Amino acid sequence: MSKLGKLFKGRGSSKSRTALSPQEALARLRETEEMLGKKQEYLETRIQRELALAKKHGTKDKRAALQALKRKKRFEKQLTQLDGTLSTIEFQREALENSHTNTEVLRNMSYAAKAMKAVHENMDLNKIDDLMQDITEQQDIAQEISEAFSERVQFDDGFDEDELMAELEELEQEELNQKMTNIQLPNVPSSSLPAQPARKHSMPSSAHPSSRAASSRRAEEDDDEFKQLAAWAT
Repeated sequence: MSKLGKLFKGRGSSKSRTALSPQEALARLRETEEMLGKKQEYLETRIQRELALAKKHGTKDKRAALQALKRKKRFEKQLTQLDGTLSTIEFQREALENSHTNTEVLRNMSYAAKAMKAVHENMDLNKIDDLMQDITEQQDIAQEISEAFSERVQFDDGFDEDELMAELEELEQEELNQKMTNIQLPNVPSSSLPAQPARKHSMPSSAHPSSRAASSRRAEEDDDEFKQLAAWAT
């Protein structure tokens, strides 16, 4: 390796040892921006002063007026160069800030990834699947137990329900027949009903009082027999 290469290599290693951190570099750039800003204000002030001086001399002292205009032009040129330098520094500062932000974001994401990896190291997917299956099975068992408790308990006594219903109907029929047997029917009169007398010409009620009384008694007897027949029928 040539001596020149060794020289540059040595300088490069020296620079790497004295490299600034992003925070320090941003602070330096802000200081430079502040310094150039003050220089910018100074140049603007000098330009206005030289312009006023050129106007003052005017046609009275052309040589002094021309010198003032020349100085004004130099200051304007410096001001233009200074504006370009400030723009470059601002761009560099913004790029460094973005790079620093991205670096911090990347570092924090790396920390989070490592933390997640450490958490997942103790987790086994197969164990998780087995655990979920166990949970599902236990939930099914709990559901079956709840349904079993909610259903009405029925005990099998070994009897045929149809036979019991038939026997119950027979008992009801026997009880109905017994009630019908205990009912006493009214006695039928043995003597025949008296024959209906032949109609005669109607007479005044005062003329035959005995025949009207007999008709009233027959009507009462017929009414009593009709009531007995109605009671027997019901």
